[in-house]
Amino acid sequence: MSLKERIYSILIVSAADSFTSAFAGLLPGTRYSPIHTAASVSSARRVLAEKTFDFVIINAPLPDDAGTRFAIDTCTSKQSAVLLLVKSDIHAGIHDTAAEYGVFTLPKPTSKPTMIHALNWLESARERLRQFENKSLSIEEKMAEIRLVNKAKWILISELKMNEPEAHRYIEKQAMDRCAAKRTIAEEIVKTYRPSGQ
Repeated sequence: MSLKERIYSILIVSAADSFTSAFAGLLPGTRYSPIHTAASVSSARRVLAEKTFDFVIINAPLPDDAGTRFAIDTCTSKQSAVLLLVKSDIHAGIHDTAAEYGVFTLPKPTSKPTMIHALNWLESARERLRQFENKSLSIEEKMAEIRLVNKAKWILISELKMNEPEAHRYIEKQAMDRCAAKRTIAEEIVKTYRPSGQ
């Protein structure tokens, strides 16, 4: 899927209805959907416990928290790109604290063009996170395959009295001869000798 076709989900966390409606007005529904809102950190945490969002936009401060800790927690525990808006007089200090955790920050007040640029940054960050997710998944899949092949080898060793190199060669040769993945051969061996799923 190309970047132009991607649709991003957003959680806007803001106690100011004026900010929420103004920001939501910048977001074309064909590109950003669904858009959820929360008026406090506690309500945002409840929403995030049930749903995952591509972007979390935080308009600080919030009634129950300054918002910085929430932004950092969200950035480090979720696969979301996080933007924290803070008053311009404290922006530099907040940026220094939050940037090392991957939180994007902007000083308030800000302009419409700046917010549109910020959305572009968030898209880039979210796509990078997506690449890490895919790599992590492929590593997990590879590890699962290695465990399965090892299990099949130990079955061949115990049931057919092969040694470890013979069992290894047997699985590789079967895979080559049949143009099949080693995983497929290993699954067949496990099913044949451990039909009850022991």
